[in-house]
Amino acid sequence: MTTLSPLLAITPLCFCNCGSVESSKSIHYVCKTKKSRPTRRFGRMDVGKDSRLLFARSRVAAQPTEQMMFTSSNPLVDQLKEVSTYRFRTEIGGHVKISVGKINGKYAVYVEVSSLELGASDSISLMLIWGIYTSDSSCFMPLDSSSHARTRETPLLQNSCARFATELEFEAKQTPFYLSFFLKPTSSVVEIRNHNKSNFCVPIGFDSGYPTPLGLSFSTDGSMNFAFFSRNAAGCVLCLYDDSTSGKPALELDLDPYVNRSGDIWHASLEGAWTFLSYGYRCKGAALQSDADKFDAGRVLLDPYSKIIINSVTDNVSGLLPKYLGRLCKEPVFDWSDDVPPHLEMEKLVVYRVNVMRFTKDNSSQISSDAAGTFAGLIEKLSHFKNLGVNAVLLESIFPFDEQKGPYFPCHFFSPSNVYGPSNGSVAAISSMKEMVKRLHANGIEVLLEVVFTHTAEAGALQGIDDSSYYCTSITTGLDSQNALNCNHPIVQRVILDSLQHWVTEFHIDGFCFINALSLLRSFGGEYLSRPPVVEAIAFDPLFSKTKIIADCWDPKELEAKETAFPHWKKWAEMNTKFCYDIRNFLRGEGLLSDLATRLCGSGDIFSSGRGPAFSFNFITRNFGLPLVDLVSFSGDELASELSWNCGEEGPTNKTTILERRLKQIRNYLFVLFVSLGVPVLNMGDECGQSSGGSTSYGSRKPFDWNALSTGFGIQTTQFISFLSSLRMRRSDLLQKRNFLKEENIDWHGSDQNPPRWEDPSCKFLAMTLKVDNPGSGLSSESSHVEGDMFIAFNAAGRSESVTLPEVPEGMAWHRLVDTALPFPGFFSNDSEPVIRQPYEMKSHSCILLEANIHDD
Repeated sequence: MTTLSPLLAITPLCFCNCGSVESSKSIHYVCKTKKSRPTRRFGRMDVGKDSRLLFARSRVAAQPTEQMMFTSSNPLVDQLKEVSTYRFRTEIGGHVKISVGKINGKYAVYVEVSSLELGASDSISLMLIWGIYTSDSSCFMPLDSSSHARTRETPLLQNSCARFATELEFEAKQTPFYLSFFLKPTSSVVEIRNHNKSNFCVPIGFDSGYPTPLGLSFSTDGSMNFAFFSRNAAGCVLCLYDDSTSGKPALELDLDPYVNRSGDIWHASLEGAWTFLSYGYRCKGAALQSDADKFDAGRVLLDPYSKIIINSVTDNVSGLLPKYLGRLCKEPVFDWSDDVPPHLEMEKLVVYRVNVMRFTKDNSSQISSDAAGTFAGLIEKLSHFKNLGVNAVLLESIFPFDEQKGPYFPCHFFSPSNVYGPSNGSVAAISSMKEMVKRLHANGIEVLLEVVFTHTAEAGALQGIDDSSYYCTSITTGLDSQNALNCNHPIVQRVILDSLQHWVTEFHIDGFCFINALSLLRSFGGEYLSRPPVVEAIAFDPLFSKTKIIADCWDPKELEAKETAFPHWKKWAEMNTKFCYDIRNFLRGEGLLSDLATRLCGSGDIFSSGRGPAFSFNFITRNFGLPLVDLVSFSGDELASELSWNCGEEGPTNKTTILERRLKQIRNYLFVLFVSLGVPVLNMGDECGQSSGGSTSYGSRKPFDWNALSTGFGIQTTQFISFLSSLRMRRSDLLQKRNFLKEENIDWHGSDQNPPRWEDPSCKFLAMTLKVDNPGSGLSSESSHVEGDMFIAFNAAGRSESVTLPEVPEGMAWHRLVDTALPFPGFFSNDSEPVIRQPYEMKSHSCILLEANIHDD
């Protein structure tokens, strides 16, 4: 007989008292021996108050005909339903095959050992030393309340094929759990385990599952598959809850690293008949874990791929529960049958940036309390978007977020925050958002989302899952490693792409604006990459072929926008920060004419390399910094970076001249925004003059005041925006261009028709003539109206300018459409009288737009 080396012996199982599984039942254990001996029964044994009901029976083959039942042609195995087969190698050679299936409402486990070289003696036999566990693989559940036994020995007998086999049965209603065992020859003290020198372990009442897709998924038979990434965790525990208000899981499954792990993905599958409501995970740290990976085995973690999340217990004294848990249900069915996305060309867009909650939260919105501040509330104000003439809304980040720091510090990427749904319900928020998108599409309005994938909330997000993979933990990055995501790591890249694809396919989102996009270019070490994998992958993903992809380099942590050459692959558009700075600088009386001209023509210095002006998303204000009315009212030393001008007096004033100058400046900003090539982006609240009192912080922004729309300022400003939106559409030949203007289509002038003094900082006047390709050929809907050239002039000086107008073709005359210095309602019009008198007198701090049309004598 071959003698096994004592070195193969493994440390015995830990038989500690875990007390982690609940139920109060007993065990019946049955053992059959050969020659049909009477059945030996172990009496009814109480397993303990806190353990699940388990019935186990062991059958041992007694005759050669019975021994064949454990071969691949075993008729009993063939009778099993939903069979799962597991194969192991032992540490001394040989194989162990385990088949688990259902028969007669029970789970049958067939164990077969083959090719095991134990020696030549015919008396060699094996014992199966087994136990069961759920929440902790190192601690077996009690099997015998009287002796507190946690393991059982079951003999395996050798058949004519030199294989050892036995069978166990368990009541189905007592699952799920793990069966864990090792083998022991009866004539030796050696314990035989698998090739990893650990116990053979198989799941009972659930399956090993699949590593894809990540997150929770449902098969056609209703079973639930769980897949969770953690590369450096030594163990992963699936936590299942049957009550969302309870801080203790109803069941925990300590996933086996051999059966329930493929590569870096932990996975398991449960039948859909279980009544658990929510789930999370616990990650166990490795024995020699690095400082970058800090696993708290007691902390429950939210699945990053959960599609529906619910609030966990509110009284989380221990701090070990996440704010959210994943919900164990499918996403609600939604009828998209009549949805037709507008698929607007980018140059046709007029965008309105909106905060969903602040838009209708104020009582002035006069909508019901359950709809105020939600997606449903936004739908009720659909007419406001149409009145302004916008055809795209840019929603500020709607991901679940850190309530202390705001929506730009997300803790999840696959669902809208529950606060935007009726009664803060997760399923209701999803359905409500889909209904909002469908309604906006039906009215020709696209939906763009701000997304934040470069950092998370400082706690409660991805921390504790696998920090060295998810986060920038290198001390050389200069980033806050506590919440700065390692965007170009393969798993983070996968999360980003999967999230975007989810929003496009499930919510029909039309585009994304990536906040803090500059960090998407960083490597793990913090340096900038010329070809960042995540940016390139997004650019070439075919699912995004009709999706707007916009980079916004504003950093919500440092509250500033950063500039860099962003790699675009002719797909990425950008929020044009240079446009904002140069226009502000010019209209406050500083800056060069050349900078203004560059922005008016679509920022060729940024977008000329394979893109065009349609890739420039232009803005004057946004949801941080000064709002529009404050931009012309505050300019203290602490606001130097805002490039603002108070028009002569700081803060609120009653002086008429100051107020008139501020009103002109607001008109000027809106005018330049709409006549520049690119996509104009309006900011919520600017149309009604909402102020932050000179504060630049995001938190200082107030809910939208609907009463302010009925003030004199609100009425004229909204009408002016509507006019400019219509003008861009009517004169799309000159104002909505995908490509840059040709040199022959634009002339530049000083006030006296001489060339502009481009680099003279004292020069504050610039005029341009936009020329149509075929003068007189463009007829509008009115047969008598011919759309000709456009003359546009900007005077940022504190004095008037006498402007010599260029010649127009015979039979045509210049008609004034806009003069921001005139009083309301005359400062804009489609039906103004022709300009006969020359030169045209332009007031200080004003802009004009003239259009060449047929002159009727």
